[in-house]
Amino acid sequence: MRCAHWRRVPLDLARKARAKSTASYIDRAVQCQLSAHGEGEHFGLLTDDGVYGTALWLRWHGTGETALVVLPDCPVTAPGPDGEGCCLFAGHVKQHTWEDAPEETPCTN
Repeated sequence: MRCAHWRRVPLDLARKARAKSTASYIDRAVQCQLSAHGEGEHFGLLTDDGVYGTALWLRWHGTGETALVVLPDCPVTAPGPDGEGCCLFAGHVKQHTWEDAPEETPCTN
């Protein structure tokens, strides 16, 4: 299950993110992409930063200050020949994104 914390992106950081990215639009609020947790740092994905294998993230802790950080993509993939890649950053804590996904149930019985 994904963390339920959201954070509004400060206007100055949204402008900086837009300047660093090829994307023309940056969300005004982001949800923490890490597995559910209450304390510690939160990370919301803003956009790719234009360099292969990295992305721009909004980092915050509680109600404290926010920061724009460039982090390398997590290189881990799920087991198997068609393993899904993790959508987080290298060195993240807890689970990879495919481990948080609910099990799919078949449409037919």
